[in-house]
Amino acid sequence: MISASARLLRLVSLLAAKPSWTCGELADRMAVTDRTVRRDIAKLRELGYAIESDPGPWGGYRLRAGARTPPLILDDEEALAVAVGLREAALSGALGGDQAALSALLKLRQVLPQRIADRLTEMDDAFVHTPRPDEPQITPGMLLELAAACRRGERAQLSYRDWEGKATVRDVDPYRLVHTGRRWYFVAREVTRDQWRTFRADRVDRLQPTGHAVELIDPPDPALLVSRSVANGPYPLSATIRLPVSMDQALRLIPATVGTHRPESPDTTIVDIGGPDADGLARYLLSLATPLRVLAPDAVRQALLRRTQELFEDNANGQSR
Repeated sequence: MISASARLLRLVSLLAAKPSWTCGELADRMAVTDRTVRRDIAKLRELGYAIESDPGPWGGYRLRAGARTPPLILDDEEALAVAVGLREAALSGALGGDQAALSALLKLRQVLPQRIADRLTEMDDAFVHTPRPDEPQITPGMLLELAAACRRGERAQLSYRDWEGKATVRDVDPYRLVHTGRRWYFVAREVTRDQWRTFRADRVDRLQPTGHAVELIDPPDPALLVSRSVANGPYPLSATIRLPVSMDQALRLIPATVGTHRPESPDTTIVDIGGPDADGLARYLLSLATPLRVLAPDAVRQALLRRTQELFEDNANGQSR
């Protein structure tokens, strides 16, 4: 005779296999009495499974969506399909900037049978994620490694290549992964400098846990930290502008990955934008096609005035040259 726990798992699997079962059908399939089926149904309901029933000898049991997520039973192919789907969602950012897909994939891989985990690893090695031309390649394995480090809560040694290609090794306290829609960023506290930093995940060569548990005190907003880092680095020139719109409207005009925003009033927003030079920043500001004021520096203000004057002169007479 199988154990009560195994019997409950078998019952869940049967209920999920087709829309409705009579008590007699379940009893026959599980080789138990009708009374045992009813008792096991009651236990599953206590565990959070939303099981509906119809009265009478021909009434049946069926699963419906519950108020919370109960344990889920998947066969081998279903588990593999879910793992692949979660991996692709993480790589594409289809679920947004949070870590939901990575967190779910980590939990699933921890309980996958070894044969399924091996198949998933083989697929990881064989499949190539094709990024946009300006998007770097990152492996699913590295994403999972970084996500696992954020969950462990222990110090790690980070082998990293900066934007110039220089390799360094740093002690870091991992915190979060952030997806900006283009690439993944690893947020961690750099121990030596006692400073919160963002690292492009595709530039991480290796992350080695040290086994030293750490408690992060007053961590920053990871999404805001990444937004500021992306918007302001590494540009030789930065401009500060005022937009006569609300913060929400300003973010629609200039994405958070391009500028750092702060409300000045309910109807005005200050934005800091980095660029290659004054003329490049002036071109970008003109492309916004919206009223604005350059607060600093004067070089960007003059470049904007010069380009505006040229545009005015080219169109003043309404004639083509």
